[in-house]
Amino acid sequence: MLRRTVENISLILGGACLGAVCYHQYEKLRLKPPVPLPAWKSQPIVTQKIPNAGPIADLLQRKAYSSSFNRQLRHPSWVLEHITKETLIRGEGVDRSKSRFQEDKDIPEKFRAKLLDYVRSGYDRGHMAPAADAKTTQETLNETFLLTNIAPQVGNGFNRDYWAHFEEFCRRLVTNEEFKDVYVFTGPAYLPKKDETDQKFYVKYEIIGNPPNIAVPTHFFKVILATKDDPSKPEGELHALGAFLLPNDRISNTTPLQTFDVPLDALERVTGLTFFDQAIKDSSIHLCKVSKCILVANSKYVKEELRSALPEPSKNNMSSLKN
Repeated sequence: MLRRTVENISLILGGACLGAVCYHQYEKLRLKPPVPLPAWKSQPIVTQKIPNAGPIADLLQRKAYSSSFNRQLRHPSWVLEHITKETLIRGEGVDRSKSRFQEDKDIPEKFRAKLLDYVRSGYDRGHMAPAADAKTTQETLNETFLLTNIAPQVGNGFNRDYWAHFEEFCRRLVTNEEFKDVYVFTGPAYLPKKDETDQKFYVKYEIIGNPPNIAVPTHFFKVILATKDDPSKPEGELHALGAFLLPNDRISNTTPLQTFDVPLDALERVTGLTFFDQAIKDSSIHLCKVSKCILVANSKYVKEELRSALPEPSKNNMSSLKN
């Protein structure tokens, strides 16, 4: 019986073997009983202490804005402001020239954006919550200069021009168009682009710093919810909602803002964010139906934004810049 079994195995192995040689091959192939696992592995894995590796979104509550910081890209995923006439009043003695860009010590050191990352990078330190929106106290203003509120932006033609005018547009909704509350989400986006060679889509972006540290967004967005009293509405107020997506590139000041108007749902899909709940979306009309959505160039704020282009590394790091 054993001999027939061995012969059958030899045929399976593709050759003829006899006696002890074939039996030895059989013993090697025969299934062995499982080796018992160590006792600790028999415990349910959920009972063991496993650290949360992330990703972690650092939710930051400041005086004039709230934000979520992205540790991998080293800039905010979004920043939320609530603008009113009161929040735009400059406090006594508040002076932007006293503010300095700062690394945010609320973020673990190895995940921080660094001042030196922007030096000779070719990009401005672009505010997500503008400094001009936070002048009530010096502390409020200073918090807008934390690097957790900053992302790399093209300077001439964007941060110092079109983007600055767009920020002024958001303020004008309160100061000139009688909206009592304006909520603004601002943040970066990364859009795919088709490669002309293989016709495939890729997300390609630069990383600045040495070693590379901060990602440079391909685009920036603003989602604006503006409200004003309206007795004709069942809830007694009008809600106006608009979403805008701009390339991080030079934009002519003559370009209409509506050029960058996008469906909110499409922007949410691109960014992976949900800005407002469905009830607010359903009750809102498009912002540009109740606003002219016209940008006005304001040289005052453009001049202020020029400071974003002047890196201010600490004195201890100045020696490295001379190399």
